[in-house]
Amino acid sequence: MKTSIYDEAPQILKEFLGYMETVKGKSEHTVEEYYLDLRTFFRYIKQSEHLVSEQTEFQDITISDVNIELIRTITLTKVYEYMNFLRTDRQNKAASRSRKVSSLRTFFKYLTNKVNKLEVNPIEELETPKNKKALPKYLTLEQSLELLSKVEGPTAERDYCILTLFLNCGLRLSELVGLNISDVHNSNKTLRIVGKGNKERIVYLNESCVSAIQRYLTVRPKDGLQDRKALFISKQKKRISPKTVQYIVKKYLNEIDLGGQGYSVHKLRHTAATLMYQHGHVDIRVLKDILGHENLGTTEIYTHLSSQQMEDAALKNPLSHVKQRTGRTNVKKQD
Repeated sequence: MKTSIYDEAPQILKEFLGYMETVKGKSEHTVEEYYLDLRTFFRYIKQSEHLVSEQTEFQDITISDVNIELIRTITLTKVYEYMNFLRTDRQNKAASRSRKVSSLRTFFKYLTNKVNKLEVNPIEELETPKNKKALPKYLTLEQSLELLSKVEGPTAERDYCILTLFLNCGLRLSELVGLNISDVHNSNKTLRIVGKGNKERIVYLNESCVSAIQRYLTVRPKDGLQDRKALFISKQKKRISPKTVQYIVKKYLNEIDLGGQGYSVHKLRHTAATLMYQHGHVDIRVLKDILGHENLGTTEIYTHLSSQQMEDAALKNPLSHVKQRTGRTNVKKQD
């Protein structure tokens, strides 16, 4: 773990974070989110319990002295007061509050069930803030084809390959950046992907992906590389960075007038999933495995896209606003 941001973490929290990273296999980014969420919570607890001076700024409240005795004083009511604080004082939206609820649940479950430092979990009945599930943005088939047609320049083969893998395999940004040459298996046309929590999955490469990878490998730099294992190489002869990939995607989205409209690298993942579901009629359970989702519920949002399209089609019917005339006087009585 990064010692810089965990310096003030109390021992009980360090033990929890270590458990999440080593035993549960959570990524460094996820562990950091747990820490930041819990740090905010304990700062609030210390402030609300008047354990710090009123003049102390919230961001300056240290949590290094938090111990099991303080944790045992926490009640469900206090946690709901904390959730209200997040909404009113810190303007956290439902999605952000939901994540913080998840962090608290995981921490208290660990204290109760894993290390037995609590006899009863005080927040077992804690409810998650309702989060309005917006349908994800995605490119249409025509927009996807247009995006690929705009690729040109000295790194055209690399950029085209990156876009092709995003649009066909539904990779996350971190997954694409982490790809090694050894992850590409030409013999059976598969790609090994290391996803969240270091979970591996295998996806099959279609003809477009195989062709794009082969074309890129013919021009991929070979000399002076700082990371010979990396599949995608930057101009600096390093493994390509997430920031560079984001720039590449944004550049070509601007070419088709979709820059600055909420489209991003992650929207290409949504595009791949949507195209597979709507045009390829891929079973939702298969799609779950392709995308590396832990829960089927996460994948089911793509089934809602079809429902939304059907609703939109109904609303666009030219007869959709025609209503029965009222005040009829000459209607014959039905037998």
